[in-house]
Amino acid sequence: MLFTENLKDNGVFVKCYRKGRYVSDSIIVAYFLQNGLPFNRIGITAGKKQGNAVERNRIKRIIRAAYRLNEVDFPIGYDIVFVGRNNIKEKKSGDIERFIKKKLIREMNRPPKSGRK
Repeated sequence: MLFTENLKDNGVFVKCYRKGRYVSDSIIVAYFLQNGLPFNRIGITAGKKQGNAVERNRIKRIIRAAYRLNEVDFPIGYDIVFVGRNNIKEKKSGDIERFIKKKLIREMNRPPKSGRK
């Protein structure tokens, strides 16, 4: 990935959940928070409710593939955490890609609402 590194630190995940903004869909939730760095960092979580290790790794692969295809459209300097919901394992990367294009990138380019830090 060109402008992206992987998130591995649990503290950054928690910070995104608590202080970041989010966009949700029936299959996925994406939390994002500015990080002040010249690149994006992404983290992907798939819990045990989504299935066994094979199914969870497939979920991570399709999210990563959808992100990679739209990476140039993302604004730079964000931490992004994707959380798969229970019915995501039947979906293809095209479904995730539509979510990224239609909802996530649009919301990330929108200024934050006033009164929220």
